[in-house]
Amino acid sequence: MHFLEDLPVGYSSEIGRWQLTTEEVVTFAKAWDPQPFHIDEAAATESVFGGLVASSLHIFAICTRLFFDHEDRIQTMAMLGKDKIRLSQPARATDLLIYHTECISNKASESKTDRGIIVLADTVMREDGQTVMTQQVTLMVSTGSLTDSGADSA
Repeated sequence: MHFLEDLPVGYSSEIGRWQLTTEEVVTFAKAWDPQPFHIDEAAATESVFGGLVASSLHIFAICTRLFFDHEDRIQTMAMLGKDKIRLSQPARATDLLIYHTECISNKASESKTDRGIIVLADTVMREDGQTVMTQQVTLMVSTGSLTDSGADSA
């Protein structure tokens, strides 16, 4: 577990990897973003993408899942915002996606000692190194003080 004090500016981590499949891309898009280039291989071939691609919503959902499953889970109290989202390359239906994060800001709360705010710079890229998405995510994160005080009283 990572608390606020464990996340200095410069902290970085590979959050996880996700193998897209054609079936997953189509199923997700049929439910949430049924554009032809997400659900129909023939239409996708004729599109600007030249083939089936994952929805941006699907990429966001994958990031959420991988972040939750990350071995060094950040003790998030709330997500406060997503900013500077850029979708620079499409995620193809068979791409392996690699999600990486770096802490670019860490500020303890002046009024509430159990929390602070961090900003993470996230990158999702394909296995070949091509960037698919970048974003900045602002999170309210717990400090270890609650854990420490709980251990003292046990």
